[in-house]
Amino acid sequence: MSRDSGIQRVSATAYRIPTDGPESDGTIRWSATTIVVVEVAAAEAVGIGYTYADASITSFIQTVLAPAVSRCDALATTGIYDTLVHTVRNVGRPGLAAAAISAVDVAVWDLKARLLGVSLISLLGRTRARVAAYGSGGFTSYDDARLREQLGRWVHEDGCNAVKMKVGREPARDPDRVGTARQAIGDDAELFVDANGAYERKQALAFAERVAPLGVTWFEEPVSSDDREGLRLLRDRAPAGMRIAVGEYGYDAFYFRRLLESGACDVLQADATRCGGVTGFLQAAALADAWNVPLSAHTAPSLHTSLCCAVGRAINVEYFYDHARIERMLFDGARQVHDGQLEPDDSRLGLGLELKRRDAARFAA
Repeated sequence: MSRDSGIQRVSATAYRIPTDGPESDGTIRWSATTIVVVEVAAAEAVGIGYTYADASITSFIQTVLAPAVSRCDALATTGIYDTLVHTVRNVGRPGLAAAAISAVDVAVWDLKARLLGVSLISLLGRTRARVAAYGSGGFTSYDDARLREQLGRWVHEDGCNAVKMKVGREPARDPDRVGTARQAIGDDAELFVDANGAYERKQALAFAERVAPLGVTWFEEPVSSDDREGLRLLRDRAPAGMRIAVGEYGYDAFYFRRLLESGACDVLQADATRCGGVTGFLQAAALADAWNVPLSAHTAPSLHTSLCCAVGRAINVEYFYDHARIERMLFDGARQVHDGQLEPDDSRLGLGLELKRRDAARFAA
């Protein structure tokens, strides 16, 4: 271990940011989003990582994970990841523990890049200069006017070639809402829908057939992400040209492997804020490559921009309305869409993010 690269400090702080209006999808409603920011220090550098999870994990990070990696070599990212996973063996890895590991792992990778004096994309190795972004929101709580305004802006002002909306809360209204969205974005942009597992199997299939003529090309979580048989049914029987996307609730490589082995998706989704940070995302990317399946990054666009520009199977990043808004509020250097693309800033060290401490402080949970 280098004399200067031993981890000296790990801290975690939660911030709860209210939404700018009522939000809901097919299965839940929310009025605020909590982001947990982790800082890992070594030498004169501090790495930043984050996850979207409950504020309770701040204590878990500081009392369980921080002692486990204290004095570890910050350059040994794989070894630190293995230590974090081993530490939660008797706690249970999926869920909050995985989110905590993810935030620490991201911070360690950010720190490693900073110690080496490079950007994260340079450390990982660039496969593309930029990655496509799709605007994501269209919440079931929105009236038609808000739906049209939001989706239309992503296409006509930000240049996105695809947008995604939520469905499933009121199935009888969904086809009309999809029609409204299509009118707002025009004929050329792709239209994605996300049910968050709200439909039953045959109900989801009937909906897919109903909206296929409206040019829906992506159906996310048509049934529960735990129902691999149902997902396979939808993948086999959905209209031609409509991809089944799933994977955002994958907390480890074993979940992604089971999903791919069962033939449950056309597109594998992975979320580095849940699946083990940078290390876990790279594992998911390797599995997608092995199964020859496209990879899509779920939410957290400022984190996933660099990751998706580094892995070969990545096709897009979800520019999720809540997370894009929060990242702009809390981080200097947050990535924004230009001409439908997201691009890493190679001139900034690590992820290229710096916490706006004064701005963030008022949202401390």
